[in-house]
Amino acid sequence: MKIFQEAYHLTMEQVGLEGILNKFMEEFMLKNYLLITHSVEVMAALTGLFLLNKYKKTYHRFFVYFLLCLTICDFLGGYTRYVLPDRFLNFLIGTKLEKNHWWATLFWNIGAIMFLAFYFQKILKTKIFKDIIKFGSFIFLGISTVYIFFNWDKFFNTFFPIICVLGAVIIFLCSILYFLETLRSDKILTFYKSLNFYISTAIFIWWLIITPIVFYDVYFEYEIGSNNRDWNFMFLRRQIYLFANILMYSTFTFALIWCKPQND
Repeated sequence: MKIFQEAYHLTMEQVGLEGILNKFMEEFMLKNYLLITHSVEVMAALTGLFLLNKYKKTYHRFFVYFLLCLTICDFLGGYTRYVLPDRFLNFLIGTKLEKNHWWATLFWNIGAIMFLAFYFQKILKTKIFKDIIKFGSFIFLGISTVYIFFNWDKFFNTFFPIICVLGAVIIFLCSILYFLETLRSDKILTFYKSLNFYISTAIFIWWLIITPIVFYDVYFEYEIGSNNRDWNFMFLRRQIYLFANILMYSTFTFALIWCKPQND
């Protein structure tokens, strides 16, 4: 009986410890999510900037510019931290611009996709592959524009799953066509030295991880003038995004340092 009592108390202590650790992790994530995300972003962008001379004669320089632009746009999207009663953007409270859903949709869900489509058109050699990406990206841009036009009010308070999914399709298409071209050429012998290989792999995995979440972004919808949010979903969403961001930007940083310039 004594053994069972000791085991019961030990179990309860473990549960209590796990609860404390989970609570600590939750608070840490909520407080430092942006700091960690911006840190890995800046790390990749600054690495590219310092090594820009290394890549200035290749198409890789466009990717460095992309990382710099991405970092700047992400910082600008943080304007919502100043949309508070005691901060200088308080006049945006209650307006459509109070949250940054619209900004994230424009610069990441659409802008980043269009840039990556442009980048892969530059690095691919097979004409039909280049044409497929070009045609697909323009269809994506057209559908996104029309969808936003007919859902203008929701554009400011929610994300559009259809745009995110179609963007993921373009990314998967770019990556898969690059892998196919690599397999069909001599580049397969030195693929591990190619910056484009790491870019393709990182963005493929990132969108593979993130895309399923967009179907649940209805719980992330913001109602103007209301603080009602599904905080459990927000915490889970941040965990997944943080893991994916660290993986992707760390891969970019490593690849920029490790790889040699080549117009492959």
